[in-house]
Amino acid sequence: MKTLTLTQPWATLVAIGAKQIETRSWGTSYRGPLAIHAAKGFPRDARDFADCRFVNHFLVTAGYATADKNAGLPVGCVIATCRLVAVKPTIQIRATLTDQELAFGNYDNGRWGWILEDMKELSVPVPAKGALGLWNWEGA
Repeated sequence: MKTLTLTQPWATLVAIGAKQIETRSWGTSYRGPLAIHAAKGFPRDARDFADCRFVNHFLVTAGYATADKNAGLPVGCVIATCRLVAVKPTIQIRATLTDQELAFGNYDNGRWGWILEDMKELSVPVPAKGALGLWNWEGA
């Protein structure tokens, strides 16, 4: 299954359906099933973002703890599956986005919005080594 690695907390925001568009500096012609992999690394700026009140609300509502350094979020594993249904230049979709979606992505000019549907969070994350770009996960 094609897989995309995201840093936390964005990986979990996608997995719980709070973020339905993943923004990237590159597009793809691929459409179809997609696994969401949470990167092993969880840099300081990402931990700070997870800790801000707005983001923290979504994580706590979904059952994730925030007391530990990783906000209770899984890392180094596949956490959800979905369908990639469209990839559009951010300039085409920016005017239609909610404040929530805008807060969770980088919609600068020259970037791409990957539209995700049919999100299914895995009940048990599956350990996997991630990769850059789209990669094939054999655990599907």
